[in-house]
Amino acid sequence: MGTVLMVGTRKGLWIGRSDDERADWEFTGPHQDMEEVYSCMVDVWGDAPRLYSGASSTWLGPQVRWSDDLGATWQEGSGVRFPEGYDASVERVWQLAPGSEPGVVWAGTEPGAVWRSVDHGRTFALEEALWNHPQRQEWGAGFGGQAFHTILPHPADADSVTVAISTGGVYQTTDGGGSWTARNQGIRAEFLPEGEQYPEFGQCVHKVTRHPSRPERLYLQNHGGVYRSDDEGGSWDYIGDGLPSDFGFPVVVHPHEPDTIFVFPIGAGDGRYPPEAKARVHRSRDAGDTWEELGDGLPDDFYVGVMRDAMTADAHDSAGLYVGARNGAVWGSADAGETWRQLVCNLPDVLVVRAAKV
Repeated sequence: MGTVLMVGTRKGLWIGRSDDERADWEFTGPHQDMEEVYSCMVDVWGDAPRLYSGASSTWLGPQVRWSDDLGATWQEGSGVRFPEGYDASVERVWQLAPGSEPGVVWAGTEPGAVWRSVDHGRTFALEEALWNHPQRQEWGAGFGGQAFHTILPHPADADSVTVAISTGGVYQTTDGGGSWTARNQGIRAEFLPEGEQYPEFGQCVHKVTRHPSRPERLYLQNHGGVYRSDDEGGSWDYIGDGLPSDFGFPVVVHPHEPDTIFVFPIGAGDGRYPPEAKARVHRSRDAGDTWEELGDGLPDDFYVGVMRDAMTADAHDSAGLYVGARNGAVWGSADAGETWRQLVCNLPDVLVVRAAKV
């Protein structure tokens, strides 16, 4: 057994390997050199792990690739493409997520669309009811573009999927994609005028997560606000009290503790770096009621941010936590954030990190 860590950047993908202790790491790369890797995924359904990357090239456009030999060789399918007759083209694959059934891979793209593959990523079909949703024409675009960055298939119900987009909000289907409904009640859109800050849709949601053992409980990092839902997005409660800033991008749930979550607060204004320029992860062990700061081994004088998919956890008994930053460094913790060490540095701008016990 061991650990694999995928690091997607603006100029390629790096792959780290370690044992269960995760003290020493070896990295290979760049894979897909000079391509922007916005999404990656480790699929552990089969006998051996399959690595996926969602890369975008100036010349080749967006492509989903996979490797069955930990990055030594790569294959690609027909890609994520709009059907004939659609006046749209995929610019980036922002999200790759495993389905709740073998062979299913989900993709979220820019422009804002969700796709489903039932053949391990060789082909993808557009979720047409979501693309044709009457509210889609009013979705905005965050500074990163209009992108479905969160896809959460229900672990026990293949017909139920929750997704999120900036700036449209949270949407959910419970009938296998036949229809989609907005699920944003209680999420504040602070950029709207007073009295209009709780719309049905249009929130700038940055990331949503949940633990598979408690799928009705969702955690959300918003553009100004951290929230929890105990009814699978039907309503949301603010849980940002106690944080130095409630602005940030990632939110990660502990792999074994559904009430333990991690965020990485940064400034909301011009200073898109952590308060006091100190890189700190904040952890709650009571579903957001209280927070504690974790920073043993993380740097001070830290003037960069951490993107929405650049923090992740592995599934070891002593859970690993990983943070990739826009300065090209990645930190890892083998004890759920108590202590940290730098794993690699001087990479390009880190966009996504994904880790798995393999």
